[in-house]
Amino acid sequence: MSTKGPLSASLVAACTAAAALCLALPARAEKADRDKPTKIESDRMTSDDARRVTIFDGNVVVTQGTIAVRADRIVVRQDPDGLRHITATGGPVRFKQKTDASGGKSGVWIEGEALRIEIDERDEKVDLFDKARLTRDRDEVRGNHISLDERAESFSVTGGTQAPEGRVRAVIQPKAPPPAPR
Repeated sequence: MSTKGPLSASLVAACTAAAALCLALPARAEKADRDKPTKIESDRMTSDDARRVTIFDGNVVVTQGTIAVRADRIVVRQDPDGLRHITATGGPVRFKQKTDASGGKSGVWIEGEALRIEIDERDEKVDLFDKARLTRDRDEVRGNHISLDERAESFSVTGGTQAPEGRVRAVIQPKAPPPAPR
């Protein structure tokens, strides 16, 4: 089977874009997820190689290992250096993924949602806009805008009109005390 021509170039770009979406989500996914195939389902897909834009439209579902993303629309723009800017929109966009295990503990599930999620590979940032929510294990944070900086391993949350009463809300569960020495 030949891999030359506009159809195959568009398909490769689309699959690469979807894989980037999965790998760039807020939190460190299980490393094993990177070796799993990316599966994409949508009602429509268009790709414009000249403009370096791929659009998945209508009931979009992207999965890769433990990562799952559901959106109404995902737009992927690629810059000349090959880095992508991804915008997912929906009512809301939802994602779920499991983190790697650390310190002898099993990985935890991260879930999030917002009406719009933007991922910038160049700056290694993920932004959740409008009715944004992130949960990790049983801890939760809500606000109008959640910004995650992968390089600095930090995040910030702001309130606003889409947040409950315009304020940031966080629920932090008590952590179990370390076992007593014997």
